[in-house]
Amino acid sequence: MPASTLYIGLMSGTSLDGVDGVLADFSGRGIRTLQAAFTPFPADLRAELMALQAASPNELEREALAANALARCYAQCVQELVQAAPGPVRAVAVHGQTIRHRPEIGFTRQTNNPALLAELTGIDVIADFRSRDVAAGGQGAPLVPAFHQARFGKPNQVRVVVNIGGIGNISVLHGDGRVSGFDTGPGNVLMDLWIARHQGKAYDADGAWAASGQVDDALLAALLDEPYFDQPPPKSTGRDLFHEQWLDAKLAHHPGLASADVQATLTRLTAVSIARAIADATPGQPAQAVYVCGGGAYNGVLLRDLREALGGKIAVASTQELGVAPNRVEALAFAWLGYRFMRRQPGNLPAVTGAAGLRVLGALYPAA
Repeated sequence: MPASTLYIGLMSGTSLDGVDGVLADFSGRGIRTLQAAFTPFPADLRAELMALQAASPNELEREALAANALARCYAQCVQELVQAAPGPVRAVAVHGQTIRHRPEIGFTRQTNNPALLAELTGIDVIADFRSRDVAAGGQGAPLVPAFHQARFGKPNQVRVVVNIGGIGNISVLHGDGRVSGFDTGPGNVLMDLWIARHQGKAYDADGAWAASGQVDDALLAALLDEPYFDQPPPKSTGRDLFHEQWLDAKLAHHPGLASADVQATLTRLTAVSIARAIADATPGQPAQAVYVCGGGAYNGVLLRDLREALGGKIAVASTQELGVAPNRVEALAFAWLGYRFMRRQPGNLPAVTGAAGLRVLGALYPAA
């Protein structure tokens, strides 16, 4: 009997809201999404994962317990997806939850308990996708550009896929088969932090709060005065840099601003940093279209700001126009990486991550 071509991909990102999952079919008729699911994080798990982003007491034990709780959330999402599967699922490919990302000193940490997930689901689990790229001298991120090329690339057309999760990243699909990409800086992370502090909300729905404020140009200039933005690729970042203390240090020099104006400025920061990254990555041959995925694709004010920052000359749309809902793209990418692992095919792009060469990414935890 031929091996199943059904895979489940799971992604929980920097926004720490929960688990996005997809059931995908790689049977040769393209990359097809059969079903999607979302499992929110319990409030206590989200709080603990947030706390583990920085050094804290007893963090080894606390991380292990958080990994167990995370695996149970993953299993819940898998169980929902398995019910829609037309046959056996070959493997679950799971990203894990990034709590530290320090490739410049040789490590990245995605907490998870894939052995427990295999035990709970009875399905082979593939995990730990980033560490092999880091071991080969790469950033371990972003890993999605290879998938973006496979799913969204079009010959003779320069397309940019922008993922706006907690952190923003771009994939430049050059039309001749070349792919470049890197993390651009903050996506939703600072906007989410600010609205949580002032309104107790997880995110600014459709950018409504930002729309009620005015961009402060002096603060925007200060926020953009960050060496990371001018650093050449390959590069990647996360909460290790763009965190509460970073923002508060910037705000300390701009007292008295209305909180809504700060939110508007943080939204513009994300848009401008992405637009500048796109311009830097496409010299001489501008992108013909920009497609946005991740939670930021549902923020109308952010998309408006991005169009303006791009000069109004490049079409900006969500990946829905290419057949994949924005909140499913990353989970589908990891399903694809799991499929590549099982075929012993590389999943990284050295031109993107800076690794010494192509590498098969992931580690297998058999169900039995």
